[in-house]
Amino acid sequence: MAKVKVKEFDASAFLDNEEVIAEYLTAALEDENPEVFLAAVGNVAKARGMSAIAESTGLGRESLYKAMAPGAKPRYDTVLKVLQSLGVKLTVSVA
Repeated sequence: MAKVKVKEFDASAFLDNEEVIAEYLTAALEDENPEVFLAAVGNVAKARGMSAIAESTGLGRESLYKAMAPGAKPRYDTVLKVLQSLGVKLTVSVA
């Protein structure tokens, strides 16, 4: 039987415009698991370029990768800096 090579899915490859990014982050934020939202923020940062995001936030590129890694517990201010750098903001509404 032949082995099939499958490439890992990379969401960042599809995050190519502001509307898609906003919908993606909104859907991730609706999940009860906070790691889903952090992973989504990381994917958007990857799509925009981690080096550029690191530079605009004042964080080191390696630190940014670590903060957005699965299982990481980034500080709230780190997440806010990344969101600001991405040009998005969180809003609160009544459910």
